[in-house]
Amino acid sequence: MLNDFNGKAVVITGGTKGIGLATGLAFGQLGAHLTLTNKWGSADEDDIRNQFAQRKAPVPSIVEADAGSNEDTKALLNELKKKHDRVDVLISNVAFAQVVKSMGDYQKRSLLRSIEYSVWPMIDYLQEIKAVFGHYPRYLIGLSSQGPDKYTANYDFVASSKAVLETLCRYLAFRLAAENVHINVVRAAFVKTESLKATMGEECIPFIERIDPSMFVTVDEVANTILALCSGLMDAVTGQVISVDHGSPFYDNVMRLYGERDHIQLSKERTT
Repeated sequence: MLNDFNGKAVVITGGTKGIGLATGLAFGQLGAHLTLTNKWGSADEDDIRNQFAQRKAPVPSIVEADAGSNEDTKALLNELKKKHDRVDVLISNVAFAQVVKSMGDYQKRSLLRSIEYSVWPMIDYLQEIKAVFGHYPRYLIGLSSQGPDKYTANYDFVASSKAVLETLCRYLAFRLAAENVHINVVRAAFVKTESLKATMGEECIPFIERIDPSMFVTVDEVANTILALCSGLMDAVTGQVISVDHGSPFYDNVMRLYGERDHIQLSKERTT
């Protein structure tokens, strides 16, 4: 049976843009009460509330909170406790890491900070939700990428953080198996977001679009996958890394380019 999210508390860190916002809108359309966190000054709150209103979704709570601050996390959850008896869904969407362009960027403090901001908030929120509400959230979803398995430009520390996130997902699922907590990570392919441009440069998106636009997935596709994992229909799935990628990693390789070499050469001739 599908879960009823009407009036249920859903918390999304980094929830005011991109995948986080799309996920919030997906839950909001089902009547969930959203708490969306953001960095100071990074959210257009009027626009966000207007998007929820257009979908006839409850007005979300938009909270400026540093995901790396335990004090901010405690304050947010204690405020939420005034309205709800528990948090049903936690989506850990915050990620921060230094862009790496050369060996000179390899510094221990940068790697540790990447893990601190991209991985630890998921653990911190999980523990504090238990402390404040007496229950863990029924669903916990982390957001990852193809970086741990596939070279991505400038992505060394981001990929390392995502690998830690995916590993902890599996161990958390084991540790909390008796608590009826369903923990998974959604690994998305390229998504046209501000973070993609910031990491790989402004030329990245148009370049990929010329080579193979099917390598992109939309924020709504990722959001719907997250919603499905929390729907109640997939409760047997836990401790897993779910890829949302149109199957592209299978065929995105040199052999595919070899098979399309005549077409590629023709395209080059037309552009010269």
